[in-house]
Amino acid sequence: MASLVIPGQPLSAQGPSAQLAPGPGTFSRGGQVYAALVGQVSREGGVLSVKGKEETQAIPEPNATVIGTVTRITRQAATLSLLTVDGRPCRPDFTGIIRAQDVRQTAKDSVKIWSCYRPGDVVRAKVISLGDSRSYFLSTAANSLGVLFAVSSTTGEPLEAVSWEEMRDVTTDEREPRKVAGPE
Repeated sequence: MASLVIPGQPLSAQGPSAQLAPGPGTFSRGGQVYAALVGQVSREGGVLSVKGKEETQAIPEPNATVIGTVTRITRQAATLSLLTVDGRPCRPDFTGIIRAQDVRQTAKDSVKIWSCYRPGDVVRAKVISLGDSRSYFLSTAANSLGVLFAVSSTTGEPLEAVSWEEMRDVTTDEREPRKVAGPE
């Protein structure tokens, strides 16, 4: 098995999920195994792993494109655990913050973080500054930036993009607001 995956992509479709365990470069949530790195999938026995395209780990710098998982939401910002920097894996202790004013290019004053991101969403963002000692400041104020992958808050099923501000559950047709990333 040698397919290219991105962070947050479900891997259980590669085989029966009940018998698969997460290995290096993967994580498990809700009984599903997901990729944590950009790289090639391999399966040895009942263990799925992802080997990154490059073994060197990247460090976020201004103007770098990052992919991360939303870990926390407040009224003013979303906190991400960064997974990749410009397509290369990074250390798991890098975090980024998307402030409300950095979500969109227009209508910045009316942004509600909860209607743009939810915990567990996989987001593509741009590093705008080094921030403080704990986090990088990130922006999704471009059409190609925003939520790449999300699951329904009610069913746990993957959502698909409907527009730049909405995703839907394909099984129930229920729609949820998000700041959706367009194609690069």
